[in-house]
Amino acid sequence: MNDTINYFSLPNGLRAVHYSCAGNVEYCGLSINVGSRDEAPGREGLAHFVEHTIFKGTSHRRSYHIVNRMESVGGELNAYTSKEETVVYSCFPKGHLARAVELISDLVSSSVFPAAELEREREVVTDEINSYLDSPADAVFDEFDDRIFAGSSLGHNILGTVESLSGLTSDICREYLSEWFVPGDMAFFYFGPSKLSDVERVVSRYFRDMESRRSPVNRSEPPVLAPFDEYLSLDCHQSHTLMGARIGGMGDPLRYAVSLLTNIIGGPGMNSLLNVALREKRGLVYTVDASTVAYSDCGLFTIYFGCDHSDVKKCRRIVSDILNRIANDGISPRLLERAKRQYIGQLAVASENHEQMATGMGRSLLYRGHVNDPQETIERIMAITGDEMLKAGAMLAPSGCSVLTLG
Repeated sequence: MNDTINYFSLPNGLRAVHYSCAGNVEYCGLSINVGSRDEAPGREGLAHFVEHTIFKGTSHRRSYHIVNRMESVGGELNAYTSKEETVVYSCFPKGHLARAVELISDLVSSSVFPAAELEREREVVTDEINSYLDSPADAVFDEFDDRIFAGSSLGHNILGTVESLSGLTSDICREYLSEWFVPGDMAFFYFGPSKLSDVERVVSRYFRDMESRRSPVNRSEPPVLAPFDEYLSLDCHQSHTLMGARIGGMGDPLRYAVSLLTNIIGGPGMNSLLNVALREKRGLVYTVDASTVAYSDCGLFTIYFGCDHSDVKKCRRIVSDILNRIANDGISPRLLERAKRQYIGQLAVASENHEQMATGMGRSLLYRGHVNDPQETIERIMAITGDEMLKAGAMLAPSGCSVLTLG
């Protein structure tokens, strides 16, 4: 294990990871094991709304003081919500760790959700919901989720609806904070030059008095549904198509092979199979990519492309041909080794994004109980076999893919 990665925990159950890295900027925050899939029926959008409104006042601070606390020293305070996770974090110039940790502790334990502030923020989130009507390239992902996870809490939009948003009160938000933002289901992450002992001391000072308990997470894996093929007319200038299939979750033994294969098919490199076939050779698309998302109990592989309405069938046929070839023939040993080297290089470049690395550490600790050492990740990628790639390709075969087009 790399000695730059260290762990500690508090008696109340809060786990923490510390990554030592020279520099003049520090990152710290909390990953919390709650997201949109944990909302009660009729309260869709609550996780995201709480994430927005914890900045609107605590029992110690008004919203004005919150937004200026880190910014006044040149730092930033931020948060985001996913289907399973809420993250509150800060990046700041070296030397302001205690300021950041105290503020984050205050937000997650003492937010009061003033009614007047909630009304103003409700309008902001309503605008955010409506903005998706003007962005079909984003909307297609939410519409796809609604269908492939139909009947489960993973299916609905993280933002909720204008109707569900209207029923979210200060009392509901406070109840949600008290129920879910608890030490047993939090992971604190730190990335920067501060010593482990200093970080542990500051975290203990500001989090040790939080009540020691876990939240009642009760998630059921969504059923695997029959593939669908749908078209929705939105009078768009272009057609926006998403093809995808269910895959394994965070603990799936094939997750490294699936990630590598996804990178080969439609990763960020200009030499991805889809970019070469659809854009470079034929000029059919401006954007095409493949991606995966892993939840605690399942995952999703998707391919997105935007093209002229008249080219949708042609693009779909080309994508299906590529997926079929991989499912039937696998990846040649030469391509596999080249793809491994490229993927490892991309990960090295991505590691320079320290904010992404810091939040990723929190998520990894929250769900896996540890953070992979970079060398361990490299060794696991290099160990991927042709047989694993063939099995991964079978999971992504067109016959099992669902398709949604907004046009």
